[in-house]
Amino acid sequence: MTSPPRLPLIPDQRRELLLKHLRRDGVLSVQQITQLFGVSHMTVRRDIAELEQQGLVFSVPGGVRIASQVHSEPSYQAKSVVERPEKQAMARAASALVQDGMTVYLDAGTTLHAMVPFLAERRELTVVTNDFNAVELLCGGARHLEVIHVGGLVEPDNRSSVGRLAAATVRQLALDTAFISTSSWDLIRGVTTPSERKVDVKQAAMAAASQSVLVAGSSKYGIFGKYKVAPLGAFDLVVTDDGLTPAAAGGIRADGTDLRLAEAGAESSGA
Repeated sequence: MTSPPRLPLIPDQRRELLLKHLRRDGVLSVQQITQLFGVSHMTVRRDIAELEQQGLVFSVPGGVRIASQVHSEPSYQAKSVVERPEKQAMARAASALVQDGMTVYLDAGTTLHAMVPFLAERRELTVVTNDFNAVELLCGGARHLEVIHVGGLVEPDNRSSVGRLAAATVRQLALDTAFISTSSWDLIRGVTTPSERKVDVKQAAMAAASQSVLVAGSSKYGIFGKYKVAPLGAFDLVVTDDGLTPAAAGGIRADGTDLRLAEAGAESSGA
């Protein structure tokens, strides 16, 4: 007795099964998925785009992956030599939000460190930061600005200070804008970090500010750490580079988050 022919899956069934395979394998190529379900490349691309818009999967060249967890962050030195055009574009876009006379918080990180030359063009600006690199650059080339380092527990590899003491200082201040960095973010989990000691100071800066801006590269999207900082909806604006896929960007905007894509190598950013 022959078994009846297998009926084609409806899109929701196919996408649920794709998620099941990705949870097991982590990443699949488009070719593997077409063979798995017996559908066209175009159908697979539509499925990936739909799931990516929901923040459930993330495109990679030639395929798709599930969200991956980061257990530690690279050192400041390692981060400083990668994705420089993207970081410059994001720094330029974020700095355009800063006006003379404001008090702003710069979180530690190479992208926000790239904002310093742009901020040096402002007048009567107060920069609050936990980043030793930013302090060094500001004290050397922007002495007309007021600089406040928040102190706290020192993280040598990241050249920053973190923990409750740093957060306590930030809570004593009234900030106009807090610029927050992260090594991991996505639509479902928001901003996360593998380091518990970083949570307090990030949350304190956001609570002390009238406006909170996440500045994070697209290469960090779809990665999550163990500790939650804030949902994307807690930020007034998210600035990332134009490497973010249209499906991912559409999902973030559909969720109500204001998103700005900074074009690497351009003189100005665009949405």
